[in-house]
Amino acid sequence: MLAYTVIGSNNKEKALAFYDALVAELGGQRAFANDRLQFYSNGQGAMLGVGTPSDLEQASCGNGTMPAFGCPDKATVDRVYNKALELGGTCEGKPGERIPDMFYGAYFRDPDGNKLCAAHFIGQ
Repeated sequence: MLAYTVIGSNNKEKALAFYDALVAELGGQRAFANDRLQFYSNGQGAMLGVGTPSDLEQASCGNGTMPAFGCPDKATVDRVYNKALELGGTCEGKPGERIPDMFYGAYFRDPDGNKLCAAHFIGQ
């Protein structure tokens, strides 16, 4: 359903270093870019864009905004969460079942403060 989502950054180079390593954990890589944005793709589904806001104003985190990375299993959720913290992200909720027998996820923030989730829907 989604085509892409964009996350703003006030330090594009630092953000790209974070996302280069993080999306690699999910089989993703840099796709295409322009002077403002770098998009990432794993060749399936929605892409992630990272860069400076189009109005060139300060990037800020949206309250209630939280892109989630789909993971094929619980081990990948754990690995992505740990990689995010290793890369300078901060914990917003350790890996665990959020909805018993349905959803396993972990929450973290990137270096710009954007809230993200690594999510696995059990049985899918």
